[in-house]
Amino acid sequence: MITIYYIEDDPGISHLVRDDLARRGCAVSVFSAADEARRAFKNALPSLALVDWNMPGESGRSLCQWIRENWRELPVIFLTVRGDARDIVSGFRCGADDYLVKPFDLDVLYSHILAVLRRTGDASRDYLTCGPISIDCKRTAAFLGTEELALSPSEYQLLLYLMQHKGRTVTRDKLLAHIWDDHGNYVNDNTLTVTVKRLREKLRRPDCLKTVRSIGYRMEDPL
Repeated sequence: MITIYYIEDDPGISHLVRDDLARRGCAVSVFSAADEARRAFKNALPSLALVDWNMPGESGRSLCQWIRENWRELPVIFLTVRGDARDIVSGFRCGADDYLVKPFDLDVLYSHILAVLRRTGDASRDYLTCGPISIDCKRTAAFLGTEELALSPSEYQLLLYLMQHKGRTVTRDKLLAHIWDDHGNYVNDNTLTVTVKRLREKLRRPDCLKTVRSIGYRMEDPL
């Protein structure tokens, strides 16, 4: 399913677009301000973002730049009344993949969404997020905010597995079997304890990495 974040402060337009895309099988979340959208991006990434330029507070252009700085392959389409050539050029320069000027036809919008996703693929499958922590699966890179972390192979695999199962408790036995035994390396239980300790330190002891005493560990989004 195509998941879409639509950042638009006009409820008349946002509800019209949301209902039409939902009818086509998309899951659309609407945000009326950039700060609301930022919190959502940090918890889970969509397949694509639709962004209005003119909004109260932070502009759509600034939000687009922030998205591009954090998730370089996440597609962004501007939906805006700003149809001047200079604005269109500026929109593409700040990182947009496409640009539609209001008013637009809903069939045309959906065609643009499909065309962009054909080019980019579904980037939400390539990125995992939990609070300030993110993983770029294609690059095998982990980040705390915008800072790339220097993780050992076992630390990366541990973080990746926990992020892939975000919201669920993963037992110590499961982690030992998946991260080490699957690679033909038998280790004792203390190896996992030490690896978790080192990972916590590199992540600066995040609240989102929970210890479930005597059972295992869980990644969960901060409240």
